[in-house]
Amino acid sequence: MAVVKVSTRGDYASRALLSLALHDGERKPTSVRDIAERTGLPQPYLEQILLALKGAGLVRSKRGVGGGYVLARSPAAITLGQIVSSVEGPIVAGDFGEPHQNGACDHEGQCVLLAVWADVGEHMRVHLDSFTLADMVTQAQANTVPVSPMVLQVPVVSAAPPVSAAPPVSAGGGSTSTPAQPVSAGAVTERA
Repeated sequence: MAVVKVSTRGDYASRALLSLALHDGERKPTSVRDIAERTGLPQPYLEQILLALKGAGLVRSKRGVGGGYVLARSPAAITLGQIVSSVEGPIVAGDFGEPHQNGACDHEGQCVLLAVWADVGEHMRVHLDSFTLADMVTQAQANTVPVSPMVLQVPVVSAAPPVSAAPPVSAGGGSTSTPAQPVSAGAVTERA
């Protein structure tokens, strides 16, 4: 099964910034070593990631004794989408190009699929942007699983016909004349 996923780099960047956000109240720079220890991330790789995050304007650094990194903005102003795209580049479903303009396509069905892939990428961006670091701090402090503020509604379609209960059995072992009653999906019946 193919999976659209955030790379290790995007995950590590998100974990590093969440660590900074969790300690944002301390108002002092956090060393790369401390971030690595708190998050379990490899320090050399984390240094590269923090430089990319600095270049994207998500963190600021201070050199020297007592130096390290701080968030450049409040946790409420930084989204997971911004973090991921700052270290991975644009959030897309694939590198397929843009749909052709004016309906001109090189190959059969190509424009339709390019539009679908672009739409999938947009949904991924919107979904990741629906989570802020402040949301993640709240969830981490409450030790709960984050729930997107975005409401995704997916129609549930069942290919199976409705389940019917078996006709009641009389004491003599034969069926009674009562017709079978439909049982709702998810209902549980017990047999003696």
